[in-house]
Amino acid sequence: MDGNANGLGSIETIKTRPGYSKAVARARKAVILILALNAIVFAALTIIAIASEGAGNFIQTLETIDWWYFLAALGLIFFSYLMRYPKWSLYLKRLGVRIPTGKNLAIYLSMYSMDMTPGRWGRAIVSYTINRLAKVKFARTFPAVVADIFTDFLGFAFVTDMAAIIVGKFILLSFLLTFLLTVPFFFVYIQRPFNYVRRRFVNIRMRFNFAKKLDVIFETATLYFKHNKKLGRSAFIYSMLLTVPSMVLNGMALYFTMLAFGVPVVPADIPVILFIFSSSIVVGIITGIPAAVGITDAALVGWLQFFFPDTVSLGLASTITIFFRIASIWFVQLFGFVAFLYTLRYWNSPGFKD
Repeated sequence: MDGNANGLGSIETIKTRPGYSKAVARARKAVILILALNAIVFAALTIIAIASEGAGNFIQTLETIDWWYFLAALGLIFFSYLMRYPKWSLYLKRLGVRIPTGKNLAIYLSMYSMDMTPGRWGRAIVSYTINRLAKVKFARTFPAVVADIFTDFLGFAFVTDMAAIIVGKFILLSFLLTFLLTVPFFFVYIQRPFNYVRRRFVNIRMRFNFAKKLDVIFETATLYFKHNKKLGRSAFIYSMLLTVPSMVLNGMALYFTMLAFGVPVVPADIPVILFIFSSSIVVGIITGIPAAVGITDAALVGWLQFFFPDTVSLGLASTITIFFRIASIWFVQLFGFVAFLYTLRYWNSPGFKD
């Protein structure tokens, strides 16, 4: 049994299923709310496009979409997520969790049903699914969830910085934004600050009984750091070798979306488009707004007009943004939700006996 030398409550006292079911219900409500807000943003962009180009031109733009290019964008996005599956599989292997490939792939894809939660922490849903299926504790698999989110963010940061260097613009701004994006995660991987806070908490706990309610948080965090060490640095290096190319494919989806609307982009424009894609997402993530609703959209519209002033008008930039966000958010939510519904069958398994 995993324990704690500081006398905090045992992890075995946690009643995982009821508490986690409530957390999932709250996360589901958050996703529905954010999707609704995203729809409002799309409506606002549509109004901007119509006001800028006129209703007739807006309808004509929609009628002339090359759907094959847009389908190619959807295919690139889906494949980019599949590319990241091996890193997830490696994390679980390092943590000593064995799940058949088919079931593990379904669990992995189900993570993305919660990508619209703040900080994407709703991905922790898979730790509960694994708890029921493989009979392992939540804290044992949660490091895999954190590592998956962290390496995704690092992928955005790397692509943003490299694209800025190649393009030769906004380099300092890019490095500043990506620094702000990644710094908080180092506190999740460096245990010393947590150990300091835990020592202080033990002293407070001895004086105030109400502080005992926080035992479960500190105990879970202690187990998290214990298991997180098992991943090792090589797992992160391997992850980045997969994550960076997958992020490039995501950026290429924007390239094909622009082609779908007849924008005359060429391969030489790819670094600029990758910068537009990744920097817009980084800006959105830094704000802390779930799914960066409105922020990333505004950044995409602004960057498209800035870098392609002669070929992309305000109305066209708004329309491209709507379709690209449908591909990169709604489409991802769709296949993630389908996978989540499939994995619900595992929730009926006995799971880990608390």
